[in-house]
Amino acid sequence: MSYRDWGRGRGRGGGGGSNCSDGGSASTFSDGAGHGGRGGGRGRHPSHLKGREIGLWYARKQGHKSKETDRQQRAVVRMDERREEQIVQLLNTVQTKTEKDQEAMSWWSGDEEGPEQPVKVKPEAEKAPVRQRPVLKKTFLDRDVEYLFEKNEQDTDLDEQLKEDLRKKKSDPRYIEMQRFREKLPSYRMRQELVNLINNNRVTVISGETGCGKTTQVTQFILDDYIERGKGSTCRIVCTQPRRISAISVAERVAAERAEVCGNGKSTGYQIRLQSRLPRKQGSILYCTTGIVLQWLQSDKHLSSISHVVLDEIHERNLQSDVLMSIIKDLLNIRLDLKVILMSATLNAEKFSEYFDHCPMIHIPGLTFPVVEYLLEDVIEKLRYTPENTDRRPRWKKGFMQGHVSRPEKEEKEEIYRERWPEYLQRLRGRLYSASTIDALEMMDDDKVDLDLIAALIRYIVLEEEDGAILVFLPGWDNISTLHDLLMSQVMFKSGKPRILHGDSSSSDSVFKKTPPGVRKIVIATNIAETSITIDDVVFVIDGGKIKETHFDTQNNISTMAAEWVSKANAKQRKGRAGR
Repeated sequence: MSYRDWGRGRGRGGGGGSNCSDGGSASTFSDGAGHGGRGGGRGRHPSHLKGREIGLWYARKQGHKSKETDRQQRAVVRMDERREEQIVQLLNTVQTKTEKDQEAMSWWSGDEEGPEQPVKVKPEAEKAPVRQRPVLKKTFLDRDVEYLFEKNEQDTDLDEQLKEDLRKKKSDPRYIEMQRFREKLPSYRMRQELVNLINNNRVTVISGETGCGKTTQVTQFILDDYIERGKGSTCRIVCTQPRRISAISVAERVAAERAEVCGNGKSTGYQIRLQSRLPRKQGSILYCTTGIVLQWLQSDKHLSSISHVVLDEIHERNLQSDVLMSIIKDLLNIRLDLKVILMSATLNAEKFSEYFDHCPMIHIPGLTFPVVEYLLEDVIEKLRYTPENTDRRPRWKKGFMQGHVSRPEKEEKEEIYRERWPEYLQRLRGRLYSASTIDALEMMDDDKVDLDLIAALIRYIVLEEEDGAILVFLPGWDNISTLHDLLMSQVMFKSGKPRILHGDSSSSDSVFKKTPPGVRKIVIATNIAETSITIDDVVFVIDGGKIKETHFDTQNNISTMAAEWVSKANAKQRKGRAGR
């Protein structure tokens, strides 16, 4: 059916849309006796009913109408089954167990060999105070889980040992070399101010621009402060990351700055699903994904052994992070000794401060170098690029604004775009862009990322520009794989095979490695390269301008992933990757 036909059909059928809600005609209301019967007119009982059956029919009809009226007055929340199951599961993890004989099931997602088994936990009524070690089956009391449930009590001998180790470390050449780099970071210059604010408040919000070092430095400031004050054994920091690759790369970086290996009983480690390198049990920093902390809460709802919870990248809102934040807020009423640090890469810290009862905020300026920006029209002008001719595009841009948006919203945005387009072209003419550039802009499909243009731009940079890695941002795997194939089809890119940075951490290690002399590193990534992850040698950033976001399709009752235009905050983050 064409758009025009669909519109007419909707118009003609509009008047009959209320039949079901008001009880309908006899043909739409069943008498429950299996008769197909014809009605005796609109709202009348079927003609075959007699006597008492007529009264029962009207009674059922009235009951149906009352239920329908009640249903229409209720608030409705629409979500798909997967999201509903997630919410139910997360709420169940923190549900208070009041019945004496109720048993909880605890599951762990670590590296343990063999099948996982349910573990019985003592009912709430039989538990001792918060600091009691949770009861777990013996097979789980090693490796990952042992780290979580180790008692966090002060050990004066260990305090002295940690203090002595830190003193010796300061004379280690590897530590000294890393210290020179750390001292250049804006966060390091604010070290004492940050430590004092965290020590004097239960909740602290830290915002910091790209490159300020908040993710790698704040946790070290806290740990070193505790060690220097002779309280190192009581410090156990957990820092959440939105992605697996972030947890791994940040932990390895922090370990390197401390002249240590990652995990293996040293001060810094990480834990993600099915993979871990755990630090020592006391006086340590653990980087992990948000889901890992939610798993811990199933077995220890008070996070009894943790002294500091650092929630990093909180501006990247999702279901898990929002649920964890609400749990942590409630947990503060029980764990009076718990310290919470919220860190955001954008200047929206006020919202999070308000949520945590107007807790104090602090901003760390960024350390970036000047970045020259080239817009789409600049690139087309420089490359003299001509897009694929699709019958000279407009009308209007043939499918512009596709995606999850509703029809009224789509039409409204298309109208605004159509009105502003001539003004935009006139500005370009006034800035002396060539007619071929303006024609190319008119022919481009604004709803898609032009991968041919990006491939041409990469080729230009490799041949004409100075040395330095190229980082390309694309919305999803389909675009990444297509661009990768486009580049690999050209002989000049085969020696330095483009690296892919996607959600799969197993294939991401190569993006951080240096390339041999004469080989240009090209990294094709999704938005996971915007924050936390630092690729040191990036000089050029190509921003595709799109990002994949999850939306809920109310008409089809499903979740969808659609490519949307990036926000200004996202664009700024991406730009900052070239100024590190």
